[in-house]
Parts: sequence; structure tokens; C-alpha cells
Amino acid sequence: MPIWPAVGAGERVVFLIDASSRLERRLLARWIEENRPDDFASERVETIEIPPSRRGRRRRLAPELEATLAAPGDPTMAPLRVIWRGALREDGRRTPSLLSLLTIGDPRDPSWLRQLFVRWRDPDRCVIVAAEPATRTNLHGRWLDAAGSGPAETAGFADFVAQKAALALERAERSLRGARYKVPRLVHEELLSRPAFRGGLDQLVASQRAEGKTDVSHAALAAEAASDLREIAATHSRFVIDLVISIIRWLYTRGYDEELVYSDEQMRGIAALEERHPVVFLPTHKHNLDHLVLQYALHQHGLPPNHTAGGINMNFFPVGQLVRRAGVFFIRRTFKDDPVYKHVLSHYVDYLIEKRFPLEWYIEGGRSRSGKLLPPRYGLLGNVVDAYRRGKSDDVHLVPVSIAYDQIQGLGSYVEEQRGGEKQTESFGWFLGMVRQMRRRYGRIHLAFGEPVSLRQQLGAPGAELAPGERYDLEKLAFEVCVRINRVTPITPTSLVTLALLGTTGQALTVEGTRQSLENLLENVRLRGLPSTADLDHLKENAGVAATLEALVENDVVTRFDEGIEPVFGIADDQQLSAAYYRNTVVHFFVSGAIAELALLHAIEGDRNEVLPRFWDEVMRLRDLLKFEFFFPEKEAFRSEIRTTLELNHRSWEKRVSEYELDPEDMIRRMRPYLAHRVLRPFLESYRVVADQLANLSPETAFDEKRFLKDCLGLGRQYELQQRIHAADSVSKALFQTALRLAANRDLLGSAASETDPERRPDLARARREFAEEVADAVRRVDIIVALAAQRRAGFSS
Repeated sequence: MPIWPAVGAGERVVFLIDASSRLERRLLARWIEENRPDDFASERVETIEIPPSRRGRRRRLAPELEATLAAPGDPTMAPLRVIWRGALREDGRRTPSLLSLLTIGDPRDPSWLRQLFVRWRDPDRCVIVAAEPATRTNLHGRWLDAAGSGPAETAGFADFVAQKAALALERAERSLRGARYKVPRLVHEELLSRPAFRGGLDQLVASQRAEGKTDVSHAALAAEAASDLREIAATHSRFVIDLVISIIRWLYTRGYDEELVYSDEQMRGIAALEERHPVVFLPTHKHNLDHLVLQYALHQHGLPPNHTAGGINMNFFPVGQLVRRAGVFFIRRTFKDDPVYKHVLSHYVDYLIEKRFPLEWYIEGGRSRSGKLLPPRYGLLGNVVDAYRRGKSDDVHLVPVSIAYDQIQGLGSYVEEQRGGEKQTESFGWFLGMVRQMRRRYGRIHLAFGEPVSLRQQLGAPGAELAPGERYDLEKLAFEVCVRINRVTPITPTSLVTLALLGTTGQALTVEGTRQSLENLLENVRLRGLPSTADLDHLKENAGVAATLEALVENDVVTRFDEGIEPVFGIADDQQLSAAYYRNTVVHFFVSGAIAELALLHAIEGDRNEVLPRFWDEVMRLRDLLKFEFFFPEKEAFRSEIRTTLELNHRSWEKRVSEYELDPEDMIRRMRPYLAHRVLRPFLESYRVVADQLANLSPETAFDEKRFLKDCLGLGRQYELQQRIHAADSVSKALFQTALRLAANRDLLGSAASETDPERRPDLARARREFAEEVADAVRRVDIIVALAAQRRAGFSS
């Protein structure tokens, strides 16, 4: 760093020393003397210590700094620090091992005794860092700018200079250590002293006094805000980051393969993106390992830890304290009635976006218990959009992340919750239980990154705040992220095998029979160029099919019967929810084909001249029926998707049908593969349970969701016993809840007006019956596809 040339003629250079021991002070003093030009008089050199950033007793700011800043002249302030590095490993890295971290401690923050030993034994591990210097005049101008309404309302000038020196040293140190240790410093000091933050508190004081709360004061709200910030903010520690990375590797390799599967090219693209813009990672949430394996992969590629939003329920000892220092910030489940908390969270996100620290949270909010991507949550996304529109950055990139597992550890708890069981409360005991369960082998973990979503491209240039009540852009953004996640989610052997077996309606298959049932599915994946794992082609051979089946048997997802001539594999009723989880991770790829089948069946039941209009009307009606279940593209894009899907089996089908060259019934018979019974049956049968339960509910009865869901579980089991539904995974609390969202959207749950106004009750009852009939008709057509598929398996159709 060119310190000496930056010093004005006749001016002094003041070294702001960040030292934690006598040895460091001696090393810095020697460095200054050795690097001082011969023509630069020693009388023009001054050293002042600032509070040390690492080990040692925290000292108050030296009074000499205040005196120097108040003295005449324009000295150059030059921050200086000693950094200590880990030992060089054979792979060229200096990352410490878990054993050394636990036994020796952080090599970057050695005790004074260990400093002496390292300096004697391995002097290359000790490096002097000089940060970018700045003149007093420059710093004073920045201080006045930061003060906003005046210097009396911000931190003292000396404190400001010390803070900027510490931040400059962090940047200089990062250039040596790499971006993986890019973490914020002095968050509390910077954020709480910002004029915009203090001004917002003044507005809250005024609004609360207007509401009659005369005892509220700025000081009281400032203290509350400081407490909230301590509750929310991550408190990064490089030592804990290394420690957590080592623990992550130990933890996930207990049950999964050591090598995470992802694209190095994608990682390089993300690294380049982070150099230019703030980045927000929005991963799927399938397992509690999701954030950990993403953090590990980013760290291995030299990227900094994300500031990851976590539910306050995960802030239990000792996990909460550990992960907070590795980058997690905790958010309360609800805080809509706490304006101070909302103010603090909003400005914390502003700060992270402005400083280009990467963020991360689950776009779904919570873990998916069904395997399918859940509807997005908008809360934090709204904070990021607000920060962008307020001009905190010229762009923000949202990175969709799909995290897929060959098999899921702890899947049994998901199944119990879908059957109506209560979610287990997170605690240290719960965490130990999860670790103990990581004894079996669950295969590999796959990470895929979708095309980033640019806020500038989606929303235009920054500057305008989101208007009150405006949500369209936010919903569209979240929807686009989810679409891009689905687009890159890989099809695994586990997901495709369960998709095939669940379509046999209970029939067990041999290895050869399973391979044959996969042929058309594999061809569909190939023709459409769908994303898949490298080992999907193994399903073309019996050996690959057998290996996948045996892995599913080991984890109680599939049952093997081997007391006959040859082993057969099937999915028992009590295993269907488990198997459905894996199928649902990729079911979105096959929804358009399934809808096309049902729409064709509907079309041929009418006038031949009206086949195409009836077909397209039914396509759009089914799209509307399932709009809360799947992320459909815009209507015209969806029509194009349907056309392309049918083109795989029937070239120029629309033109040929309209010209009577192609028989629609023949189209259905020649569909390969049949999809509706594999893809839509459980969802439609689940909707049927909800629709029938609603139809049987008196319009006079107030709707109670908790009781209604319990009644649906009972009715679903009744229908299952009566064989009125055939997919045991249809009896799912998660599916019932989605069906209720559709019913609420159609105003079928009733309202206070319909409960008290006798004239509205018949309309509600009729609408509920029509909904039940609509779903029942769709289920009837799925049963036709089941029969056609059975004929094909039996060899009765081509």
C-alpha cells in the first residue's frame, strides 16, 4: 500500500496500530522503521493504538487520537495490523483441521506465547498488513456526510476514524485470506448510528405519542432497537466458521457420500456475480442439512458465508450460539405488531445489501413434507426489494438453488406429520437424535443453481419504494424463482423408480418388469432434455435398477418379496407416502403430459367437431384446478408446453386433428408414457376427499380448519378402505391443506354472511356440490388412464 507518497509535503503520517500483544507492537514498529524512506524524518511518524480487533483486553480509544485529530495540519492516517495464518497444508490451503481447532485453537488469533512459537518456528505465517491510508481532511468530510443532520448526532470523530481504520484493515486482510472470510465488522456501531435509522426511530416515537403513549421516548426505543439487533444479527467469527465447516463435513458424511454433486462452472459464475452485485441465495428446503451443505460447497470454492435467515425456533443451546457466529441471523416467527423490530430488521437487510454481503433463506419458508416445492413466502424478499428500490444497490441477483437428495434421512417424521402427527419441537435432544439417525447410507446430495433473477431486469431501475399494498411484483418475483428452481432440479434414479412403481396401483414388479416400466419414462426424459443425475442411465440396465430398488428397500421405502421364483418389489400402503415424497420432487416435469391426457379424454366425450375447443378449455380448467399445487407458466406459455408435450408422440397433432387426419382416441391409446395416474391421481383423490367433506358440511356450520382437516383424514381412510380412492398417499394433511387453499380461493369455505343469511346458504351448498362433481369427473378420467396402462402392461395394447 503506497503510504509514504500519499503524505502531503511537511505533513505527518499517523499509523493506527491494531495490536494485541507486545510482540505484535514490536513487529509493527520494526516494519515502520524498515519501510520509512530515508528522506522521511522519523519526527514526522507517529503511532497510535486503536482498540484491538482480536485477542487481548478490550481497551478504550486512546486519547492521543483525539488530540492528533484536533491538532493543526492534515496528517495521513495509515492503519496497520499483524495477521497470523494457519500452517500450509499439502493441498496448498491454510485451512485448519477440526482436531487442530479443538486442541490448539484459532491459528489466526494465537495467544502471545503461541505467537512467539509461530514466529520462531514458521515466520511465513506472520504477515504485516497495511490498509489504504486516508488524510484527516478526507475522513472529516466522510464523518460529516455520515452525520446527516450534524456532527453532534453521530459518533465522535475519533471513534469514526478508529472504525474506518478497522474496516480498512478487514478489507486489506481479506485480500490475503480470500473472500471466504468476508464478514461484516462493527455492524451494531454502524447501523445504530445511521441518520436514517435514528430518523426512523423518531418517526416511531411521534406515531406512538399520537396514539396516546406519552411515556415513549427516543432513548427507550433506541435501547429496544439495540436489543432487537443483538437478537437478530449474525456475529461472525472466522474461528467458528472454520469449526462449523469441519463439523458440517463430519455430519453429512455420516449418512451421505463425501463428494457433493454440483457444477464447478456454476460456482465460478456465482463467484463472479458476487464481485459485482449483492446476491441472495434462495434454496429449496428438504432437510436440515440444506443450509449446511450449501455453506460447505461455497466455502470450498472460496466464497464467503451467507447471512442466512433462520427461525428463532432453531436458536437453542448450543446450536444457536454456534451457527449465529457462522452466519445465521434469527428472525421471530411473527412480529407484525412490533414496529421497532420491523424497523431494525428492515435496516439490517438494507445494510447487508448496501455492503454486498450475500444473503440466504428458504424460499418456501419451511421444510417440504411432501417433496414438492411449497408456495413461496414473501417476507424477507419484500425487505430486499424495498432495499433495492431505496437505492441501496444498483442491482440485486436472486439465485435459485435446488438441493436434492438420493434419499432423505428422517423421512419417517415427514410421513407422520402428513398423517396428522405433530411436528417435533427443535431442541438439542432433537439434534442429537438426527445425528444418531445418520447411520445408514442415503446416497449423494446434489446442488443445482438456476439462472439468477436480476431485480433491475424485473423491476426496472432502483429508486421507487414499493407502494403500500402492492404485491404483484413481489409474487411474480417469487414465482419466477420457484419456476427456475424446478427447471434445474435433477431427476434421480430414486425419483424415477418411485414414479414408476406408484403407477402400478399396488402391483409388485420384478427387476426386469421395473426396468420395462421405466423405458418410456427414460425416453421421455431424454427427448425433452430434462436435468438428471449422471447415474440415471444406469436404469437402462437391470443391475442399475436392482441397485436402486435395494437402496429403497434398505430405507423401508420399497418392500421386497423373495420367497417365490424371483424377487419382486412393490410399495405397500404404509410406504406410499414415503415413496410419494421422492416422486413429488420431480413430478412437475410430467404435469403437462398428465393434463393433456385428461383433457383429451374430456374432448372425445363431446362432439367430434368440438374436440380442439373442448380440449383447450379443459386444459385451462385443469390448470386452474391445480394452480395451488404446481407452478404453471403464463397461459400462452402453458399452451405451448402442452403442444410440445403432445408433439413427442404425435407430430403436427393439432393440424391433423382439425383436418380429421388423426383420431383423438388413437392419440390417447398411443400416448407414451401414460402419466395421469402416476402424476395427478394422488392430488385429485386428495381434492376429492376435501370436496366431498365440504359438500357434506352444512352451510350453517362455521368453518373450523383444524377440525375439518381431522375429518378429512378420517374420510380419506374410509375411502381408502372402500377403495373409492386407490393412492394411499392421497390421505395427506399437506395435500388437504392445498386443496383448502383452492376452496378458499373459490369462496367455498363460507363466510359470516353465508352463515347468518339464509338466502346465501343454497348458493354455497350448490357451489360445493359442483366442486365435488368437478373433481370426481377428473378422478374418473384418471381411472380410465389406469385401465389403459394396465392393458399395456398386460400386453393388450401397443
